[in-house]
Amino acid sequence: MDRTAILVTGSTRGIGAALADALAARGASVVRHGRSAAPGVIGADLGEPATAERLWDQALAAAGGSLDVLVNNAGLFLPNPLDVSDIAWLDGWEETLRINLTAAAQLSRLAVRHWQTRGVPGRVVHIASRAAYRGDSPAHWHYAAAKGGMIAMHKTIARAYAAQGILSFAVTPGFTDTGMAGDYLTSRGGAGLLADIPLGRVASPEEIATIGVFCALDAPPSMTGAVIDANGASYVR
Repeated sequence: MDRTAILVTGSTRGIGAALADALAARGASVVRHGRSAAPGVIGADLGEPATAERLWDQALAAAGGSLDVLVNNAGLFLPNPLDVSDIAWLDGWEETLRINLTAAAQLSRLAVRHWQTRGVPGRVVHIASRAAYRGDSPAHWHYAAAKGGMIAMHKTIARAYAAQGILSFAVTPGFTDTGMAGDYLTSRGGAGLLADIPLGRVASPEEIATIGVFCALDAPPSMTGAVIDANGASYVR
């Protein structure tokens, strides 16, 4: 394959790390991002409004001036109970929307404009969530809303730019064996929650990464706009 340059946000752990590793194993040139800088990782706190543009510029520089694929994976999953103070609830809402949706929108916009300016094709892969369709817990209105917004944005990108060779794909995992989901599973009853998953287990990061690699490198153009579920049949549309 040609050496494809790919920015993967939130790629220091969990699904993002598995996806970055799998893409690199396929020969892609992967630009990794984390909240904090580390060797081989661009540090950027996407909770800060100006950070997405700086991340894009740094990723472009690291990739030699051109990126072929953007993977919007970075996310925040913190509870936001209804009984906290009004300002605390609003702060929690806005932080989650900023990181999970607005930063992804900023990066998607920059990517689309990058490909349009150069007259080249490109791909965006959005790692969303089952929550976009099914909703989430009473303490996670914000998370479900952000992922629902990501899916709507993904579909809009796919419809708007397909004729220019700019494609969009989305993956909607259910529970996945990451630290983020593990804490949630424990808080919601652990093994008892698995009864809602016909497969009997949560997904592994590597399973979700397999789907992400397919979207980034192999999915045929006619699949643009597709949303691929990976939730062990816990939500079947």
